[in-house]
Amino acid sequence: MRVRLVPLGTIQRELLVRLQAELTKAYGWWGEIAAPRPVPDFAYDRQRSQYLSATLLAVLKEPEPTGEEKILGLTEVDLYVPGLNFVFGEADSEWGAAIISLKRLRQEFYGLTHDEDKLVRRMITEAVHELGHILDLAHCHNRRCVMYFSNSLKDTDNKGAQFCSRCHHQLKKEGFL
Repeated sequence: MRVRLVPLGTIQRELLVRLQAELTKAYGWWGEIAAPRPVPDFAYDRQRSQYLSATLLAVLKEPEPTGEEKILGLTEVDLYVPGLNFVFGEADSEWGAAIISLKRLRQEFYGLTHDEDKLVRRMITEAVHELGHILDLAHCHNRRCVMYFSNSLKDTDNKGAQFCSRCHHQLKKEGFL
């Protein structure tokens, strides 16, 4: 599977390169880093001081992914979906596009000291989770599976970036692993 990594706004190139390498090494999902695109102002909700993730997803779909290509957007802005306080990311399996935000994956968001290794682990976990949704995996009940729903950063840290045997089998059966 080919994944186009699309920065929305400014993302450290080193983070994109590390994510690209991890997706290739761990899953065989080859990643191409695209040119950065601006974060659209019209996605911003002033009352919430957050960006509507569905709107950013729609922007990522232009141009539409072709063939086996999937799109993973990365941004530093805070995301939400209606009905939730925030989301780490969102995916649209029909279009083959997903987005993750690094904002709440950073220690600094919680008033803690920057930790690059934690940020990278969390970024990889959430990227694999959203790519799993693109590949039609639902949320998993196994708390250690990457497809477990992260309601908090603790959930993300506890589950890690690996699929449980059931989810792994499903992806393998479909030819994605």
